[in-house]
Amino acid sequence: MLQGMAAGVGAAVGSTVSPRFAQAAATSTGVPRRIIFFMQNQGFDPATCIPKGMTSSGSLAKARLPEPIEALEPYKERLHIINGLHGLHTSPSHSAFFGALGGYRGSDGVPPSASTIDYELSRVLPQTLLPHLCIGMDSIENMTTKPTIATLSASGAGQPIFMHSNPNHLYQMLYGGISTGDIRLQHEARSTVLTQIEELAAAKGRSLPTADRQRYGQYVQGFENVNGLRDRLATVSDHLRKFAPEVDERYSRPEFETDWHDILLDLGVSALTSGITNTLTVGSGRGEIFGAWKGLGIEEQGHNLGHMKQPDNPIWIKIRQYNSRMLVKTMEALESVPEGSGTMMDHTLIVYTSNNADKQHTTGANWPVMLLGNFDGAFKTGCFTQLDGKRPINALFATLMHAAGQNVERFNMNEKLARKFDASTGPLREVLA
Repeated sequence: MLQGMAAGVGAAVGSTVSPRFAQAAATSTGVPRRIIFFMQNQGFDPATCIPKGMTSSGSLAKARLPEPIEALEPYKERLHIINGLHGLHTSPSHSAFFGALGGYRGSDGVPPSASTIDYELSRVLPQTLLPHLCIGMDSIENMTTKPTIATLSASGAGQPIFMHSNPNHLYQMLYGGISTGDIRLQHEARSTVLTQIEELAAAKGRSLPTADRQRYGQYVQGFENVNGLRDRLATVSDHLRKFAPEVDERYSRPEFETDWHDILLDLGVSALTSGITNTLTVGSGRGEIFGAWKGLGIEEQGHNLGHMKQPDNPIWIKIRQYNSRMLVKTMEALESVPEGSGTMMDHTLIVYTSNNADKQHTTGANWPVMLLGNFDGAFKTGCFTQLDGKRPINALFATLMHAAGQNVERFNMNEKLARKFDASTGPLREVLA
């Protein structure tokens, strides 16, 4: 029973579903904005996204996208490829873990030293019932035995945000209140148990020593957040019915891990289109060196994939093409929902990169990024930008905050660190419209 509840409670610790909402950030058109981070493990080799022959900044209009991302060809005018950022200070090696979105030193098993950019944006974007949702994709075995894991996002120092990897748990959390049959029964039973545990935990926690009481209180708050989210979702049940994905056999009997990858993405996108959340973080590989794609006919998995060169590799071409199709699916879903004078996609930005810079065992000297969408006109699109390698990924994060209306000169980088790793200050003017 406790293992089954882990997805709900784990996601709450770190204020993921905190009832405290930030002030909404209005756009020039008065429509809400949203952002998606798609983090691929094992690195993102620039040769898999930069058109051949392009060595300097320019338009993508006459360029042909490389085979790994060819699915994005019809959306080329919405694409911005950025090469030449660095993450040397994150010491990524196998992965930068929390440092990939935090812009600080990260390592396996090391807690976050500050909040990450996805969480910070969720606080300044328009308020939603669930400010920040994280989903993680891995092998079916890992997603089953560890339905939640925290490696990429954080709400502060020592405060990781857990990502959901079991779609059954996530569906129950988001749509259990509007379901029928077994899903509804499980949702109600879980709700009763969680409420009882919250009451019991709060009572017992008062008798603990002060130091333990504070730490224990985080878990009590986690139960309160889950129960509070459930109540808030119940108030918009009629609205949610329009967006809840259909439950099929892939939930209970997935043939391959990609079945769960696909429906996790469906759930994440539905949370965006329904307005439950404004910030979605997708961990393809869950920020680790693992990951599996047997559903694509790839038998190799995990660490071994990282020892294969990505350019012109049929295995990595399949993985990157699969990711590109996921990006297209997300854009199509957002395009289908009218918003303001356009669609949801007009006010959305997708950030695709890796938690491991350009490759496994990387130094972080080059950290390629793809942007899709313009965030209500904030970013240039249809182009390639080649930077000189002297600005860190923190500069991109400061740019994202700037586009969200926050005047941020640096993100998670003090003056001492900046003197060594950043040649300038403020946002990346090269990528802003």
